[in-house]
Amino acid sequence: MIEVSRGGKTFGSTPVLIDVDLHVEPGAIAVVLGRSGSGKTTLLRAIAGFERLDTGRIVLAGTVVDDDERHLDARHRRVGYVPQDGALFPHLPVEANIAFGLRPGRQRRARVAQLLELTGLDDLGRRYPHELSGGQRQRVALARALAPEPAVILLDEPFSSLDAELRAELRADVAQLLRDAGTTAVVVTHDRDEAMAIADTVTVLANGRMVAAGTPRELYENPPDPIAARFLGVANLLPAHRLNGSMRSVLGPCGDGARTPIRGVHLLRPEQLSICTDRQPDAVPGTVESVVFGGATSTVTVGLDTAPEQTVTVVAPETGVAHLLPGSRIWVRATAPGVLLPSR
Repeated sequence: MIEVSRGGKTFGSTPVLIDVDLHVEPGAIAVVLGRSGSGKTTLLRAIAGFERLDTGRIVLAGTVVDDDERHLDARHRRVGYVPQDGALFPHLPVEANIAFGLRPGRQRRARVAQLLELTGLDDLGRRYPHELSGGQRQRVALARALAPEPAVILLDEPFSSLDAELRAELRADVAQLLRDAGTTAVVVTHDRDEAMAIADTVTVLANGRMVAAGTPRELYENPPDPIAARFLGVANLLPAHRLNGSMRSVLGPCGDGARTPIRGVHLLRPEQLSICTDRQPDAVPGTVESVVFGGATSTVTVGLDTAPEQTVTVVAPETGVAHLLPGSRIWVRATAPGVLLPSR
């Protein structure tokens, strides 16, 4: 449905997109994840037709809409766009906001009624934007974008202005709405939890370049490099080296070493480590630096004796670490092999 090939864009002398590729299957929700300034909004605007690429090509539903020879205007691309703030018309009620891009007539009224029901706004059609909550306004913005039945819908940081609880609730609802409507969607965000929660595929941008792409599970469990590993979650990255034909770090083996470089990085996620209060086989001694209570689990930062200035983060059941304080002596062991990554 969406194919961006070697997309490049420069503003002045500053490259914003550098040889970016993006592939989105029909009906999928693709998330572009990156920090502020990574180029993700520029990529979204290029797909929408608001920006023209300097190099590369964009294909939507089999039609070339942007390349060296052509640039199809945004209004002809059948793309719905939801900006960060929703951009509702304050002088129009909900029904009129949703109907704004539709032709007058019976079909228009039926489409608005259908979308009000789909977005759970059945009783709010006559209210004005200032009479709605933040989550309700975002639903109206989504309904308005869906009204003309676009081939693709693009959402730019759609939940960033909402509080944490509402953000988690609304993103699940929006993902379900998009899947129910069968709409292909691209969402840009800097929030990795958001990306992991709603995406079928994730593309990670850093400094205008694509550094990783895959399903959330693939990228979390087996990222291509340390940069992508950090983007997709808390990452313990330990120097690894070859020893007796295998690769290992201070916390154990992390590869067979047969086809790997002499040095690499051992990735262990916080849940792949455990804490012991007495010496255990394959456990490494260390000192607790901090304990952050998180309800059922707590996050413990530990300085390792065997790796000066190296700390690891462990997520452990609260019942097992409630007694720990900064300065407590403990042992850390790996409960999973983790992944060997190339050094970068």
